[in-house]
Amino acid sequence: MRRYPASFLILTVLGLLCAITGAISLAGFGNVLHPVLDDPMAGLAFIVSAIALIGSGAFPLVIEKLKENEGA
Repeated sequence: MRRYPASFLILTVLGLLCAITGAISLAGFGNVLHPVLDDPMAGLAFIVSAIALIGSGAFPLVIEKLKENEGA
C-alpha cells in the first residue's frame, strides 16, 4: 500500500473543497452558502485557488516519488 505525504493530502482536500465551493458559486447557488458568494467572480477566485492548492500539493508528491526512485 502506497503512503502519500500528509501535505499532499491536506492541500488536495483543501483544493477540492475550494473547487466545490467555486462550482456552486459559478452555478448560481452561491447565495445558499453565503451572500458574498452570489457574485460569479467569487466562484472564479475559488476555482483559481483550487488549482493553486492542488498544484502546491503535487510538489511533495513528486519529491517523495523522486526519493523512492533514487533509493531503488
